[in-house]
Amino acid sequence: MNAYAIMTAMLQIGDQFDHFQIQAHMAQGGMSDVYRAFDLVNRREVVIKIPDQSMLGDPAQFERFQRELEVMKTLDHPAILKGLGSGKYNRIPYLVTEFVEGKSLRSLIESSAPLSSDEAVSVTRKIAEGMAYCHQNEVIHRDLKPENILITSDGQPVIMDFGLALTKGSHRVTYSNLSATMGTPDYMAPEQIEGQRGDQRTDIYALGTILYELLAGKVPFTGDTNMAIMAQHLNGVAPRLDRVTPSISSEVAAIVAKCLSRDPEQRYTDMAALVDAFDHPENADLTVFERSRSSSAAGMSLEQKQVIWGILIAVGIIGGLILIALLLQYFKQ
Repeated sequence: MNAYAIMTAMLQIGDQFDHFQIQAHMAQGGMSDVYRAFDLVNRREVVIKIPDQSMLGDPAQFERFQRELEVMKTLDHPAILKGLGSGKYNRIPYLVTEFVEGKSLRSLIESSAPLSSDEAVSVTRKIAEGMAYCHQNEVIHRDLKPENILITSDGQPVIMDFGLALTKGSHRVTYSNLSATMGTPDYMAPEQIEGQRGDQRTDIYALGTILYELLAGKVPFTGDTNMAIMAQHLNGVAPRLDRVTPSISSEVAAIVAKCLSRDPEQRYTDMAALVDAFDHPENADLTVFERSRSSSAAGMSLEQKQVIWGILIAVGIIGGLILIALLLQYFKQ
């Protein structure tokens, strides 16, 4: 075991890492270990993220950690987890953020969804305000999902994990392992699945999916594999919320449907427009349902295309066999 592994493996409650005293091991993911700690210099509770040792040999993974370092330094908003600093200790890089007392939005969904329309819209509107601030500062999150959002005791959502964020001037990073680096594709916009970098409308799609889940208790597209789910995002149309959950108004359902438009041009232009839609649901464009149906009729699903191709191939084979039989019969005469 190398020195890095020994150092990180030995972090226990009461240990000191640089000028931080470890209080608890909060989480371990594919990218980093997360600790709750006490800052002995500034006398406050903080969270420390230390990259997994495997990241040091993976430029793409390490770039994600470095990108989060840079993004966290530039943002300051009640709905954004505040970055407090970064450093190195025994050559180990780390990120320090504020400690927020709360639970993940995923936990709220698992315990309470479907939520009432008022509660779900209230939470989502606050997230949209935070994301509007990010976009104004030229930061696109690109990985919005319930696991990356905390809810405080007073109902304030706090967005975190900017490792996949797109910033002004940032270069493309290729991630080879979908499950390890990007998690579930449940919230990925079609353009992301197609390999595009995305923009603020990509975050709008993800937030629309989150709102759908808050209101319906489930995401709009499901499947046995990541590929099956991604195919539905590319070719499917989400079931109307007001039919899945009849207590939802057609206006709120239309707002969600607009967020989930496959074509980015058909979504809200920015988060400010989405916030305005939440404030004035009576102005919701109900024709979005007709456009969705038309789009669905115009575009076939992956399974439909496979069936049609199968039929065409079968017809071609049968036609070829008939032609050969006719030719053989002709030459026998």
